[in-house]
Amino acid sequence: MSIERMEFVNIAGLTKDLDAVLVRLSECGCFHIESASKIAGKDKGFSSFKEENPYTAVLKKLGEIAAQTGVKPESTDFSDIESKSASALEKYVDDVRARLKKLIEKKKAAEDKLNAYEQALNQVNHLKGLDADFQQIFSCEYIKVRFGRLPVDSYNKLPYYNDKTFYFTYFTEETEYYWGVYFTPASCAEEIDDIFQSLYFERMHIADFVHGTSEDAVEELKAMIDENRTETDACKKDIAELMEKEKTQLDKIFTMYKSRHDNFDLRNKAAITGDKFLIVGFVPKGDSEGFMKLFDDMDGVSVLMQPADANGKLQPPIKLKNNKFTKPFSMFVEMYGLPSYNGINPTTFVAITYTLLFGIMFGDVGQGLVLAILGALLWKFKKFSLGPILTRVGISGAVFGLIYGSVFGFEELLDPVYEALGITFLPFKIMENVTTILIGAIVLGVFIMFISILINIIIGIKNKQLESALFGNNGVAGLIFFGSILVGAVATLFGAHIVNAAYIIIFVILPLAAMFMREPLSCWVKGKKYHMEGGVGDFIASNFFEVFEFLLGYATNTLSFVRIGGFVLSHASMMLVVMALADYVSAGAVPVVVIIGNIFVMGIEGLLVGIQTLRLEFYEIFSRFYSGDGIPFTPVKINYDETIE
Repeated sequence: MSIERMEFVNIAGLTKDLDAVLVRLSECGCFHIESASKIAGKDKGFSSFKEENPYTAVLKKLGEIAAQTGVKPESTDFSDIESKSASALEKYVDDVRARLKKLIEKKKAAEDKLNAYEQALNQVNHLKGLDADFQQIFSCEYIKVRFGRLPVDSYNKLPYYNDKTFYFTYFTEETEYYWGVYFTPASCAEEIDDIFQSLYFERMHIADFVHGTSEDAVEELKAMIDENRTETDACKKDIAELMEKEKTQLDKIFTMYKSRHDNFDLRNKAAITGDKFLIVGFVPKGDSEGFMKLFDDMDGVSVLMQPADANGKLQPPIKLKNNKFTKPFSMFVEMYGLPSYNGINPTTFVAITYTLLFGIMFGDVGQGLVLAILGALLWKFKKFSLGPILTRVGISGAVFGLIYGSVFGFEELLDPVYEALGITFLPFKIMENVTTILIGAIVLGVFIMFISILINIIIGIKNKQLESALFGNNGVAGLIFFGSILVGAVATLFGAHIVNAAYIIIFVILPLAAMFMREPLSCWVKGKKYHMEGGVGDFIASNFFEVFEFLLGYATNTLSFVRIGGFVLSHASMMLVVMALADYVSAGAVPVVVIIGNIFVMGIEGLLVGIQTLRLEFYEIFSRFYSGDGIPFTPVKINYDETIE
C-alpha cells in the first residue's frame, strides 16, 4: 500500500473572519495545521497571536465539577444557548458550583464523623469488659490511664518491672497483641510511659465523645454511625440529583466553551499582519476539492493549493493507505515510526511477514482457530486493536497446523485424512525434521533479508540517496557481497566448485571495497568533490570498523532467524509435555490436563511468538530500509474527551 498524497494549503483572509475559518477547519476533519510563523515570520512583517484564552476559566470550573462528582461532560447540541450572554452562562456555572460545594462539604463533614465513630468503635470493641465510665477514668487527678495494645512478647516481659508502680490489665487477647490499659500515679507517669514505649506499647487515644462503660459506648457509637451513614447517603443522593438535573445544561455549556476554547487555541498557529491572517497546513489530495468549497461563501478568504513539498521548511505529514487485511498492522508501523513522505508504506510487507512468521512458529489447527475467534471477539466487543491481528495470525497458525498435522497437540489426528486423500508428503512431522526446520528458518530469513535490501535500494535510488542505495551494506554492494557468500557456501556444500580467485575478487573483495569507500564513491557518482575530515588515518580506521560491523551484522542477522525454527520446535515440545502428562493421569482427568495444557501453551507461546516476531520485524527487517521519521497526519478537531482542571 502507499502513502496518501498531500496538498500544501495557504489560507489568507481578514482577521475578522479568522474565528469562522478556524471553526470550519476543525469541523472538516481533513486539515493538518502547521505554524504559519515557520514560513511567515517577523522578517516578512508577520507576528503571532499572544492572547489569553478567555474560555479556559469556565472550562476549569466545569472540569472541577466533573472531578468532584465523577460525571464526565459529554458533547451535545448547544444551538439553543448560543445567544445567551457569557456572563449569564458563567453565573449559572458558578451557581451550580456553589450548590455542589455546600453538598460536598456537608457530605465530607458527615464522612469525617462517620470515620471517627467507626475508629472509636473499633477501639472500644477491644476494651469490652471495662465496667468503669470512661469520663470518670479520665477525670482522675492523681492517676494516669493509658489505653492501647501491647505485643505478646512485650507482655511476657512485664514481670521484669514488678518494682515499678503501674498496673496493666488486658481485655482482648489476639495472636500478636494484648489490648488493655495500664494505670500509674501521675508522679510516675513519665517514667512508666517511657518503659511502655520501650516495650512497643501502641497508645490508643479514646475520643472525648465516648461516654459510659465500654458496653454503653459501643451501643452509642453504633447509633451515631447509623445516623451519620444515613446522612452521608442522603448527601450523595442530593449530589446525584443535582447533577442529573443540571447535566444537560452543563453539557451544552461545556460543548460550546470547549469548541470555542480549542478553536481559540488554533489562533496561535496563525500568523497576522495588520488586519490580515495566514494559516498553512496540509490536506489529503483526495479531500482537496471538497476542502476548497468550504470557503466559497466567504469573499474575504482565499485558499491556495500547492504540491506538498512546495515549502521546504515544512515536512508533509504521513497518512498511511492500507487495505482491510493490512490496516490492523499499521499499529506496528506507528510503534516504530511513520515513514518519510517520499518513502514507502511498509505495512503490507509487515502484514505478510508477521502473519507468515507467526503462523510458522505457532502451527496448530485448534489453537490457531481459537486464537482467531478470540481476536474476533475482542475486536467486536472491546474494540481491542490487537484483535484483528490475532484473527489473522490465528488463521495463519491454523494453516501451518494443517501442514504439521497438529490439532490441539494431537500430532496423529490428521494422518488418516491425508492417507485417505492420497497426500503422502503431509503431515510434516516437526520432531522428525529438526534439521530441515532449522535450515528452512535460515533460508526464509535470508529470503526476507534479500527483499529488505532490495526495498532499500529502490527507496535510495528514488530519493537519490546513492551512498545507501549503491554502496551501503544494505545497497547493491551489500547485496552482491551477501549473495555471493551464500551462493558460494551452498555451491561448495553440494560439490560445485565455483569459488575461485576471480569469483572472490569480483563478488567479495570489490563489494567490500565499495562499502569501505562508499562516501567518496557516492560523491564521485553525484559529480561532487569529497572532503575528507580528520585525515587519512581516521578515514581508514572508522571505515574499517564500520565494514567489520557490517560483516558481523550479516552473520548475526542471518542466525537470528534460527529463532523461527527454535520456536517451531518449542511449540511442539511443549505440547509433547502436555500429552505426556495426560498419559500419566486417570482417563477422567485427561480432558482437564489437555485443556489446561493447551491454554497454558497458547498463552505462553502466543505471547513469546508475538514478541519475537515483532523483534524480527523491527531489528532484522526494518533496520535495513526504514527510518521511521515521518510526522503523523493529525487533522484539527475539537477534543471533547479532554477536560481542563
